[in-house]
Amino acid sequence: MTAKKTVDLEKALGTLEALVDELESGELPLDKAMQKFEEGIKLTRACQGALKDAEQKVQLLVKSAGGEEALEEFDAGD
Repeated sequence: MTAKKTVDLEKALGTLEALVDELESGELPLDKAMQKFEEGIKLTRACQGALKDAEQKVQLLVKSAGGEEALEEFDAGD
């Protein structure tokens, strides 16, 4: 199994915003626009993965035997 790279969601979203602004400006040559688009797709997929992992962690929140809420260990490799 390969280790997942941790995504800084806030930073990735900021980068995505900047990419969208550049692409919407219409001032990039086609080859540069395609590179920026590809970068945006990669960032989007990484963000989606990070959000999915976070959602799964939240779903693992369970009541412990003592009645207190506890977060079970989550293995992102499953």
